[in-house]
Amino acid sequence: MKLSRSTLSVALLAVLAAPAAHAEIAFDVIGGSEISFEGLVQADYNYFDNDFANLNGDAPDGKDSDNELRRAELVLKGKGPGNIDWVVGYDAKADKWLDVNAKYKLGGDANHWFQAGQFKQPNSLEELSSTKNNDFISKSLVTNTFGIARRLGAAYHYGTNDWGITASYFTRELTEHPAPTPHGPGFGFRGNWAPINEKGNILHFGLSYIDYDTFTDTVRIRARPDADLAGQRIVDTGNMTNADRQSTIGAEAMWVTGPVKVQGEYMQSTVDRYNNGNPRQSKDYDANSWYVSGLWNITGETWGYKDGVPTTPLPDSPASGMWQAGLRFDTIDLDDGRAIAGATPTAASVVDGVLGGQMDTWTVGVNWYWRSNFKFMLNYVMVDSSRYFVRTPAAPYADIPANNNVLVNRKVDDNPNILEARVQLYW
Repeated sequence: MKLSRSTLSVALLAVLAAPAAHAEIAFDVIGGSEISFEGLVQADYNYFDNDFANLNGDAPDGKDSDNELRRAELVLKGKGPGNIDWVVGYDAKADKWLDVNAKYKLGGDANHWFQAGQFKQPNSLEELSSTKNNDFISKSLVTNTFGIARRLGAAYHYGTNDWGITASYFTRELTEHPAPTPHGPGFGFRGNWAPINEKGNILHFGLSYIDYDTFTDTVRIRARPDADLAGQRIVDTGNMTNADRQSTIGAEAMWVTGPVKVQGEYMQSTVDRYNNGNPRQSKDYDANSWYVSGLWNITGETWGYKDGVPTTPLPDSPASGMWQAGLRFDTIDLDDGRAIAGATPTAASVVDGVLGGQMDTWTVGVNWYWRSNFKFMLNYVMVDSSRYFVRTPAAPYADIPANNNVLVNRKVDDNPNILEARVQLYW
């Protein structure tokens, strides 16, 4: 960690030395490449009003709150030589590589390119948007659960400022730790179309499809309650064995009118499972999730549009900043099966299929972009969830084990509330 902290200190000094710069810090031109430096530092605080699960379970201190340096991203970018753009990014907090790739613009066209290396895969409007401009502190349930982020691979893109198609082949992540958890190879497609595309008036639609080998024969799908520091996933399928491939289809839409932005996404994911002679452990598994959100720039700014995603403006008045108010409804359904009642009222039920649980959340948020390099966020999350649990002697209501053909004793409702805050520095 000493190297990471030293590197982060240098980055902070660099941005403080140039407080007027809202974008990257230009370094030099080396070998025909214009090199610049970007950074993102985020610190989060979560307060948990627990209901059933202890959401601060990763911290055995008996407290109801947690705080953490969330990201410390350092990024070098280059334009050139020729039609080549390149990027090398590293997160000193998570100790992992971010975007590490090169892009060749065919014929010099910014909308027609080939890319190789590690990059975000072509799915999810929210995932492809810049992290520093997230509308809410936690990304949505659908993005965090089913979105495929950065993987090593190659992609081809063709389009205009109003539409585009992207095809990608990918393998593992460049950094896979703390323990090796390899991702199998896969492919993805995304198409985006903006029939209306002008400043302050944007209508966007998108479709995506991702399919990949699970690599191992076990898949587990679970989700935190829209709180990145939560130590528990309160909906969880447990380990699903005999898994072969996982595919996800997604649909997205966004509408910008003046200072208001409304967007939503839906994804359905299927785990293909091979036959092992036990029909309860061989059924293909389906899950889905979606959200819809609204954001209002109280101070009147509006959004732009580039590469099939919205772009967030700078404050019209840097001294007073840009204020935003937002509301999001989020839902996920990890149940694909049923509980068959026991022979007697006190007997446990048997699960036919997978019962990972269901969860709905409402998030209310306020954002303040101050000057050109700072952002402050405050969110309040209300959770409504339910999930089947199994009783064991060692853990009275432990997680559902791996074989999906288990005895369950009761369905548990878990409805916590969470207060979240974030301080952000970027350049």
